[in-house]
Amino acid sequence: MSPRSVVIAAVTGLICGVTAMVVLGVALTLITGAVALPQATAAGLAGLAGALALVWRQSRESTGGIPAWAIAATAVFLVLMTASFAAPFGLPLGTVTVWQGLALVTFIGGVTAALRLCLRDARLEAMSRYEREVIYIRVLKGIGFVVFTIIVALPFYVMVMTSLKSQQALLANPLDLSIDVSQGLDGLLRSYRELFTQFNFGRYLLVSAYVSIATVLLTLLFSVPGAYAVARLRFPGQGFLSRSVLLIYMVPAIVLVIPLYAVFSQLGLRNTLTGLLIVYPATTIPVALYMLQGYFRGLPSELEEAGLMDGLSRVGVILKITLPLSLPALASVSLYVFMIAWNEFLFAFMFLDDPGIFTLSRGVVSLNSSEVPRQHLMAGAVIATVPVLVLFLWFERFLVQGLTAGSVKG
Repeated sequence: MSPRSVVIAAVTGLICGVTAMVVLGVALTLITGAVALPQATAAGLAGLAGALALVWRQSRESTGGIPAWAIAATAVFLVLMTASFAAPFGLPLGTVTVWQGLALVTFIGGVTAALRLCLRDARLEAMSRYEREVIYIRVLKGIGFVVFTIIVALPFYVMVMTSLKSQQALLANPLDLSIDVSQGLDGLLRSYRELFTQFNFGRYLLVSAYVSIATVLLTLLFSVPGAYAVARLRFPGQGFLSRSVLLIYMVPAIVLVIPLYAVFSQLGLRNTLTGLLIVYPATTIPVALYMLQGYFRGLPSELEEAGLMDGLSRVGVILKITLPLSLPALASVSLYVFMIAWNEFLFAFMFLDDPGIFTLSRGVVSLNSSEVPRQHLMAGAVIATVPVLVLFLWFERFLVQGLTAGSVKG
């Protein structure tokens, strides 16, 4: 038996147990409204015992008998219940009993699965440096995954749950984010219904969709021929233009908004969607050029030369050969530009004063006042987030293909 191997297994189990207990304790509080006091010390001891039991059994797996994961799960359960005096979440057994039971099962299963992943092939005997480093990396990856998931999921959960609450429930306990199913579906969705009937949110959605789609079309209209020219044609300054298309992103938007505000006010473009459709493509065309030129360079030039020999013009080559072959890149650029236009706030906030032409982000900010209940603000944030989230998940494969296209050639 190697003391270093024992320490590695023990520390891994301690980290897994404490992390799982804290996460589940917070989740239990958010879901049920009952303030849980997770017993982190007991959870750490349970994880430690489970890790040592798992590694000990793995060292003797060839002898047959009970699987290592079963012994580890049993050790986790027994030590947790003993060290916490049968109250692992600091709540009486009669309080939200079903949810406590689910959380307990999740804790045991989660800790056991994490130990199996992190300590796979570990043993109590001396391990090589490579084997130890593999365990370190697995533990760090697991912690990173948990932290990243919490950072992403927790704000969205709070946003959704708050939007489903009534004004009376928020005033009674603002920290209670449980769902009151007794309200019925109509009561839960009251904030969303009132947004569309009282706060003109349907028009905000239409305006944002119009601006975002128009921005995508204008961006592609200018960036496709521009990227093709930079990738295929030869002209003075081609190299400099190819390398400098992203220089506009070195200038902060807050620096541009003041002179643009003054110019648009003099030209009568402030408080109009036309002004936004000038600014948005101007900020998205450079990155679209950069993404598309790399993809165009990766396409075989022989195909385009064959089209020219067959009598196609340069425009015909682009329309009939280059663009059909570039659909992944075009889809990724379109999605990226759409997300930028849909979520943009600064220019919309500075240029738009008429509620009749507010974009969705501008409309959500208009709800942030003492006269508007907080659940309506959160419902507006959910409405602004869900469409672009669905689009991103649907077109994610195109986004990855488009971002990596041209990374080898060109």
